[in-house]
Parts: sequence; structure tokens; C-alpha cells
Amino acid sequence: MDDKERRERGMAKRRKVLGNEWVDRANARKTPFNEEFQDFITRYAWAELWMRPHYDERTRRILVIGSMIALDKWDEFRLHVRAALVEGGFSADDIKEIILQQAIYCGVPAANHAFKEAAEVLAEVGKGK
Repeated sequence: MDDKERRERGMAKRRKVLGNEWVDRANARKTPFNEEFQDFITRYAWAELWMRPHYDERTRRILVIGSMIALDKWDEFRLHVRAALVEGGFSADDIKEIILQQAIYCGVPAANHAFKEAAEVLAEVGKGK
């Protein structure tokens, strides 16, 4: 696969996982400074990694959400929670279970903050309980 095909496949996967609206906004914010990075993540994160056959998309979403909790990357956490709910068919209970699992491995303070962030996203997308 050449870079052009990798870019096209990566963009298709990125749109499927994150949704067209998010990807269109990210593309609109490209600048000469960050466009190489955007191309890089499209080709490698989305085409190479997200399209590997071993794990399905749902499992990859769970891994990413859990990793964002562990790393305190709350903007990315919110992005991937929203995408999981809107594009990935996740329920509020699915998100809750990810956070509960991470409470043991990442700590209660991280999980506490994750519940706060996730509750806001759930309310925004109309899936709050």
C-alpha cells in the first residue's frame, strides 16, 4: 500500500470512528504548521493501527478510552467517549464499565474525573441517565 492509499483508507476509518463532523472540523483547522502531523496520524494511527485485524473496532475504542483516563488526556477522552456513543453504538453503561475498570488500574481520582467528563458528554449527546 502506498501513502496515497494509506491516507485514503485512514481517512475513511477516521471518519467512521470519529464521525464526519469531527473530522471536517479537524481538516478545517489544518495549517501549514500542523498539516504534516494530521497527515501522519491519518496514515499511521487510522490506516495502520486502527485497521489491524487482531482487535475489532469496539475493543480498540475501549482501549483508547481507558488509555486516555490513565494519561489524563481529557480532551481526547471526551472525543473518544462522544465518538463511542454516537458512532460506535456504546451505551452509558458501556462507558461506566470502562471507567470502573480503570478506577482500579488508574486510581480513583482519575475515575472520579472521568465520570465528571463522561457525564457532560452523555448530556451533550442526549444519552445521560
